[in-house]
Order: sequence, then structure tokens, then C-alpha cells
Amino acid sequence: MRDAVIIEAVRTPVGRGKPGGALHEERPVDLLARTLVALVERAGIDPGLVDDVIGGCVTQVGDQSYNITRNAVLAAGFPEAVPGMTVDRQCGSSQQAAHIAAQGVISGAYDIAIACGVESMSRVPMGSAVLPGSDPFGLRLAERYPGGLVGQGVSAELIAARWKISREEQDAYALESHRRAAAAWERGEFDREVAWTGQRDESVRPTTSAEALAGLGSAYHDAATAERFPEIGWQVTAGNSSPVNDGAAAVLVMGADVAERLGLRPRARFHSFAVAGDDPLLMLTAIVPATEKVLARAGLTIGDIDLFEVNEAFASVVLAWLRETGADHEKVNVRGGAIAIGHPLGASGARLMTTMLHAMEDRGARFGLQTMCEAGGMANATVLERM
Repeated sequence: MRDAVIIEAVRTPVGRGKPGGALHEERPVDLLARTLVALVERAGIDPGLVDDVIGGCVTQVGDQSYNITRNAVLAAGFPEAVPGMTVDRQCGSSQQAAHIAAQGVISGAYDIAIACGVESMSRVPMGSAVLPGSDPFGLRLAERYPGGLVGQGVSAELIAARWKISREEQDAYALESHRRAAAAWERGEFDREVAWTGQRDESVRPTTSAEALAGLGSAYHDAATAERFPEIGWQVTAGNSSPVNDGAAAVLVMGADVAERLGLRPRARFHSFAVAGDDPLLMLTAIVPATEKVLARAGLTIGDIDLFEVNEAFASVVLAWLRETGADHEKVNVRGGAIAIGHPLGASGARLMTTMLHAMEDRGARFGLQTMCEAGGMANATVLERM
């Protein structure tokens, strides 16, 4: 079988997703375009060789509408013959883009593809796609789930309640995420993957403390939800959740045979893929079956994996995953995760992959596993093998 390999991966620093954030003034199409330019320049390839660009973006309205990936391809100065498409698998959109790119290469449909993603949550706030008076769920879904589905913050609370994860555990996890990310920046571990010199991830708080996190109130409490779910302890706060962010990331994927022909060095190969669904009320738990599924397909065990990237949408999500899988926390999000670095929705899958690739190289890891929870009760999982 033809191998799909990664040649290059880059990302922007992650900005705070509000006016005044480092990336707020840049339109998301331009943000993604600059990332695409950085990717092909670093790889040293002619962009005209790219068969397709697959981009992830969650809120595809306003500045992020009208197939933002194709517009970014043109804005990057790529030849007009290079197409682009935008996919939506919620928070896992650009990880799904990587799956599409790699699967296209493996099948022979592509020789070279780019997987990427972007989200400017300061310019296009989360939820903007739901227009006043619209109903994205419909009557039949309401009949299946008569109590109604809930927001992700409430799902994170339900997870904490079901797995009996305390507020102290969630805050301690968040504190460690900031500590690891700050240390990684100080050691220069992000320098190779971030295409913008002189800028850092804005949401990392090196000086935060357990006391500061403990002082934050519940972010999602409301009386009606509390009555419906009396088991909830209302422990999810802004401090143990991912923030709102802007950012972009991109990964260059090609056949191993193509890389050899072009004289390019493959850095990792796509070993195995999986996507899974789970309870849409808990919503964020599908990373557990997705992990099990991808390991089974890979013929590996949790102990065979050297490094993990598990998206930190909420601390309770990763803590529940750790309990279910038995993974070693010391191998998970070794340079911090989304609680510290940030979660620019459509960009996060490619951002995690970029970070995991560089961490695998720096630590001499053979296998890396990435998984992300997604709205609607879904998750992607990917195993990379360093070459």
C-alpha cells in the first residue's frame, strides 16, 4: 500500500479570540493564506504541484464563508489550477481534513495535498451560523432526544459528574497545561512549528496559580439546567476550559514515492485512522471509542504509543479519557494543550498534528496518537509513525 507521509507542518501563534487579540485585525482568509505560503516555502515545493487543499473551518459564515479554503489558496498566490474545499466536522474539522488528504494520497487520487484549518473567533464568534429563528436540529431529532441536547459546557459538567472528577482535579490539570506550555515556549520547543517570529500563543498564562483558578465561578450554571441535571456539581470554569481563539495551521501530505522523486524527506507517515460517534448528550466522550478503534486498526496497544495529543476542550474530557484508556498523563499533551495554547476551532486539528509531529521528532518518539472531541458526539483519531 502507498504510504501517505508528512513533509512539513506549520502553524500561527494562537491569538486571543477577541478585539485587541494579536490576530484579530487579520481576516481569516488572509491568515490561512499566509500559513499556506509559509508551508510551501518551508518545504521548498512548487505550489502548482498540489492536487488539492482541504481546510477545516467550523463557523462558515461572514468572513469565513464562501469556501474559505479556496479563497485562501487564491490569496496565497497559488496557481488557479489548485482547488480547495472546506469541511466541517466541528472541532475536528482540520484533523478530518488531514484524514481526507492522507486517504486521497493512499488511494492514488492525490499525489500531493495540503490539510489545513482556520478559525477567527474574534471576527466570527462561535454560534454565528445559527441565525435568529433557525432550528439546526429539527423535529425528528427532538423526538429522539425529548429532553433536548445541551451545550458543550453542560456536557463537560455531565462528564465530570459521571466520572466523579472533582473541581480540584480539573483545576490541577489546567494549571499543568499552562505550566507545560510556558516551559515549552521558554525552551524554544515551539520555535520550529510557529511560522510567525516574535509572537507567542497569547492565552498561555505562566503566572497563573491554583488559587487563581479556584477563585473562578461556574461558567455554565443556570437554574433550568440545574433542575434537569441535579447530579451536576457546576465545576467547569473559564480556567479549566479552552479559551476563545484565532489561528491557522497547515500540513503538507504526499505519497512516499512522490517525496522520493522530489528529493524531500518524509518526517512521519499516517499509520491508521478512525472516526467514531457516541452519545450526543455527553457529546465529548467519543474520543474513548475513537482511541480504541484506531488502536485496533493499527494493531497497537495504549502502551505502544509514545506521545498523545488529546484536545483540551475541557479538563474533564481529558481526565475522563485518561481514566478510560489508562494512558500515562506524562505522555499526554507534553507541551501543554488547548486550555493553555488555545482552541481556534477549525484550526485545532492541524495545530495538534503540527505540535505532535515536532514533539515526536524532538523526543525520538515512534508512534503518536491524536484525538479530538467534536460537537454532536463525534471524534477523530489518528496514529502517526515517525520516519
